[in-house]
Amino acid sequence: MQTEQSDAVITPFAPAAGYSEELLQQLASRQKSRKKWLLVQPVSNTSMMVDSGTVSMPLNLIMVATIVGKLFDVAFIDERLGESVPEDLSGFDVIAITSRTLNAKKAYQIGDAALKQGKTVILGGVHPTMLHDEASGHCTSVVYGEIESIWTELATDVLNGRMQPVYRAKTLKPMGDMQRPDFSYALNSRNAKKYSSLIPILATKGCPVGCNFCTTPTIYGKNYRYRELDLVLEEMRYHQERLGKQKINFSFMDDNISFRPKYFMTLLEEMAKLGVHWNANISMNFLDKPEVAELAGRSGCDLLSIGFESLNPETLKSVQKGSNRLGSYEKVVSNLHQNGIAIQGYFMFGFDNDTEESFQLTYDFIMKNRIEFPVFSLVTPFPGTPYFDEMKSRVRHFDWDKYDTYHYMFEPSRMSGEKLLENFVKLQKEVYKGRSIMQRMKGKPLNWVWFVNYMMHRFTKKLSPEYYY
Repeated sequence: MQTEQSDAVITPFAPAAGYSEELLQQLASRQKSRKKWLLVQPVSNTSMMVDSGTVSMPLNLIMVATIVGKLFDVAFIDERLGESVPEDLSGFDVIAITSRTLNAKKAYQIGDAALKQGKTVILGGVHPTMLHDEASGHCTSVVYGEIESIWTELATDVLNGRMQPVYRAKTLKPMGDMQRPDFSYALNSRNAKKYSSLIPILATKGCPVGCNFCTTPTIYGKNYRYRELDLVLEEMRYHQERLGKQKINFSFMDDNISFRPKYFMTLLEEMAKLGVHWNANISMNFLDKPEVAELAGRSGCDLLSIGFESLNPETLKSVQKGSNRLGSYEKVVSNLHQNGIAIQGYFMFGFDNDTEESFQLTYDFIMKNRIEFPVFSLVTPFPGTPYFDEMKSRVRHFDWDKYDTYHYMFEPSRMSGEKLLENFVKLQKEVYKGRSIMQRMKGKPLNWVWFVNYMMHRFTKKLSPEYYY
């Protein structure tokens, strides 16, 4: 089953001048012994429940390990599992660390320690891409964006021992060339039982919508790429065979899996034949069509994560969330619920247009529409985004540990910071009190969503405005 490639990507992909796959293979074959890489997923230092309990398998780092492992030896450490980076790094040649903003300080600490021991240190991930000048002070090289599109150059330079400060692709590699991730790198950990049973999978990359608070356009531009359907389905069958059962639970890591409706609908039709279960982040721009929700339910969808963001049309306009139309919110929810699909709904507070009424409107919407898993966050201008540039002069601090969407970043125009946090705490307590949970979840399947609500009930009872400073 073939699908046309996105015309937003220049193909065929070619490495930068002076590099080639042939040269790389020649250099690799001359290694007397394979260089050893240590890949690190740092834990975050945030005070909130970000890296506690069960955590998702780090698909991006697994994909890096899969690529690196073709030419080099690989060790894999996920600090979220309770593992730690050894103080003595003499057994490694390259230390490669992935980083988001909320664990950037920890990533920098690891990088600094490795540099002191004379190691080649590579930093990649969202934060080093967004702030590569800052990240460069803690490593040998920064990978800007995805490693797949600069791998030939990076690996060649590692073998030659001559590294560049930044590796950034002129064009992005077609996803059809993406290798199937080798999950053994993560699953061989002695603490692998702490990983969620959901298997992460990737069908597309990018999101052309361009919300001004989102990091995706900086990493991928406004390209939208996708794997051929056969490759996605083959990967699903591989996991069914590996685990010896049909009902596998997949979690799509795509930024916007539904942006190309024809591709998305065809994928769902084929998934319906496999008997799998799945969840995904999704834009609501065409979920108001009943046939989409019907097919999603039939294909095994258990939950969709939707960024409602706000019930204020002026706020949606200000952040360029064009895919959200307030008039269709209730229709979208109804369509999904009629097909047995639960909703993880994201709501943000602290925009300049927010007032105390914003919290009541959100509460009413959640309770009326029985949103199963509401997630509340405070507006966080992430470095490198247009929103960060706009708000930088008003941001209270640049402590990256607190850039977790759960800390107070700036005072909105129409409300004091104290009132913002007071109402933010009150809303969470009201939505997750026992009576509210029963009202939202009555008659719904007794599954992990009930358990999440119970955990949130316990968590929100302890909250106070001081948590968010």
